[in-house]
Amino acid sequence: MAMISLEQELKGNSYPGRGIILGRSADGKYAVAAYFIMGRSENSRNRIFVKDGEGIRTQAYDESKCSDPSLIIYAPVRVLGNKTIVTNGDQTDTIYDAMDHQFTFEQSLRSRKFEPDDPNFTPRISGIIRCEKGSFNYALSILKSAEGNPESCQRFTFSYENPLAGQGHFIHTYVGDGNPLPSFRGEPKLVAIPDDIDSFTDLLWSNLNADNKISLFVRFINTADGTAETRIINRYGDSAK
Repeated sequence: MAMISLEQELKGNSYPGRGIILGRSADGKYAVAAYFIMGRSENSRNRIFVKDGEGIRTQAYDESKCSDPSLIIYAPVRVLGNKTIVTNGDQTDTIYDAMDHQFTFEQSLRSRKFEPDDPNFTPRISGIIRCEKGSFNYALSILKSAEGNPESCQRFTFSYENPLAGQGHFIHTYVGDGNPLPSFRGEPKLVAIPDDIDSFTDLLWSNLNADNKISLFVRFINTADGTAETRIINRYGDSAK
């Protein structure tokens, strides 16, 4: 698979929706995770990321304008021991609870499917990083309707062992803007990962569509000792490290 320019990929898509990037930093020291959300409606845009223990959760920026919290309020990131779980919905909790009971990442998602937001049937995208004894691996999953037909759920899991330095994979919910929104197709895209968390955070945030971007989370996990650095940027409210 040819590596694509993440900058050009983001610039060229006004509405990728929600996106997950997992990979390894260029210097080989860090497992890297990034998650962003975008929004078109007032309800979808009325969100921020806030810290929640070792993870994060979404929160309404203005509670008086939160008309439907069902698909926009959730914990995108949770940490279970040496595993960091990143998703675009409440399946984060499904994965966390199932893996805590010795189910695999793929098995834990068998009880879930795409979101019930007819006519988009937004795919559920999920990722996991497992760090152990100085090494790590990661996997990405997408649960999607069959070309917009909700009668069939298509399940794809992509696993990456001993990831190469400076490489990552990018999956997102939509091919682009539209009505209904067209779901992501194909394998996660191969992208470059730098060795500096601030430059990576800036690359992502500065190239997401200015009208639609809402929040961004980036984490670099030191595979040698498990310590992590985190960046959070919100369109509304405070950002955090």
